[in-house]
Amino acid sequence: MSLSLPIHGRGAAINPPNRFEPIDLEPDTETLESDAQEAALPRAEARSPKTQFFHDNSKSIIAYNDSPDIGFDASINPYRGCEHGCAYCYARPFHEYLGLSAGLDFETKIFCKLQAAELLRKELAHKSWKPQTLAMCGVTDAYQPIERRLKLTRQCLEVLAEFRNPVGIVTKNHLVTRDIDLLSDLAKHNAAAVYISVTSLRNDIAMKLEPRASAPSARIDAIRQLATAGVPVGVMIAPIIGGLTDSEIPAILAATADAGAKWAHLLQLRLPGAVQPIFLSWLERHYPDRKDKIINRVLSMRGGKLNDPKFHSRFKGDGVFAEQMADMFRKLREKHGMVSKAPKLSAEHFRNPDAPRGLFD
Repeated sequence: MSLSLPIHGRGAAINPPNRFEPIDLEPDTETLESDAQEAALPRAEARSPKTQFFHDNSKSIIAYNDSPDIGFDASINPYRGCEHGCAYCYARPFHEYLGLSAGLDFETKIFCKLQAAELLRKELAHKSWKPQTLAMCGVTDAYQPIERRLKLTRQCLEVLAEFRNPVGIVTKNHLVTRDIDLLSDLAKHNAAAVYISVTSLRNDIAMKLEPRASAPSARIDAIRQLATAGVPVGVMIAPIIGGLTDSEIPAILAATADAGAKWAHLLQLRLPGAVQPIFLSWLERHYPDRKDKIINRVLSMRGGKLNDPKFHSRFKGDGVFAEQMADMFRKLREKHGMVSKAPKLSAEHFRNPDAPRGLFD
């Protein structure tokens, strides 16, 4: 694998070929380097692509899955692609279905469902809708940077609050605290829970691994604010990277429990499809001295492979290292008075504010 230079603010520095496309575009690196010299710019800056945003004309907003090891059946994704740029993100290959690459394209070409709230209202109001917990998001982060301006996630939460339909959120962005008013309202009906994803407490690692996500301290603050406001909140240590971040498990659990997290969940690093070359390239650029150790740790927990797609084992791994880590995690979680799962949300208070009402309603 050829070594590519880091790109400021990006997790990937490559665009691996799309498995579905017969034509692959390779950048002319010699021209890029020449242009950078002429403009007196660092090469990495000259190579850095700007983020582009596209209007996604999806006709529905609720997606369904039947995976036996995922804790939800339905989800909302206001965005496709994610500017957070996490080097390990399992959602990257979904961009290949759009004719793009799982690499830089995934974090620089973002598709926005501007009609998300309107579609959600229509689907919740339909007579066929069976009230149930919606996950936000099942794929990419609903609070990535563009959300600050577009507010698509907030608009969806406004609809969910009107209908009192339960929602579970997973995010690594402090921006979730902006919507505490809506989440608190839903929480009064046992209809809201938030997972804050914390991969590392070290800024030097987080800035390389998740370049446009909130800093670790900001995520801890988000937990504290949500807990103070009465919104059930827990921590998702995902993914844990053996040989790089696994030593931080005790500190992450201590910091998040102190901030008010009531539950904690651990997921092992997954490298499906096109995520493999992206993550391996990332390791070469940022941690060449630890690359072999990290890869060997993945192999030891994935049956000698870099990825295990099997249900149930794909998230937790197998083998001695995986068992030792899981055992340590359980004991530490219990020590801090945390449980393994978020509270079960309820749809008993669901209502359709758009439905016609009788004389005595």
